[in-house]
Amino acid sequence: QVQLVESGGGLVQPRNSLRLSCAASEGTESRYAMGWFRQAPGKEREFVAAIVWSVGFTSYADSVKDRFIISRDNAKNTGYLQMNSLKPEDTAVYYCAAKKTFGGLRTSSLYDYWGQGTQVTVSS
Repeated sequence: QVQLVESGGGLVQPRNSLRLSCAASEGTESRYAMGWFRQAPGKEREFVAAIVWSVGFTSYADSVKDRFIISRDNAKNTGYLQMNSLKPEDTAVYYCAAKKTFGGLRTSSLYDYWGQGTQVTVSS
């Protein structure tokens, strides 16, 4: 069982930056990819970004492309989501998730493990 712990959320003003971290309890042999999803009040959980651990392939939602950067540090078993030029509409609970098998990076139901979530609020 892989445990994921997110950190780095908080309150930030528009156009500023924030970096989220996701620490995994086990090594990359148990994970194919890591994804970030978010859920705003009254809305469904949506895909944000994902990265394949072994080769670093990345995928982004159109709404965050060119603003957010997903990365990973294999030695630390930790993934990151660098969020730049934040907007009020980025306000949500952000979840990291781990996926054991190939494909379906954008589909939340295909992820095997989830963190507890961290709140990100973008407001002046």
